[in-house]
Amino acid sequence: MHPVFVYTASRLGLLAVTLGVLYLLGLRQPLILLVAAFLVSGVASYVLLSKQRDAVSERIAKNRE
Repeated sequence: MHPVFVYTASRLGLLAVTLGVLYLLGLRQPLILLVAAFLVSGVASYVLLSKQRDAVSERIAKNRE
């Protein structure tokens, strides 16, 4: 499977999970919920998705050669 697709799907899934968890924790205002979910999922994806990010950069470097 293409690494960009896997990385993008993982990021979107992580955002959806973060939205759900923050909603269940009581964050109900839509704008604040979205901003908080983007921030939390961004930090989490930086930590959790390093393998996928490396695969994407490797694929891009390979295509540039």
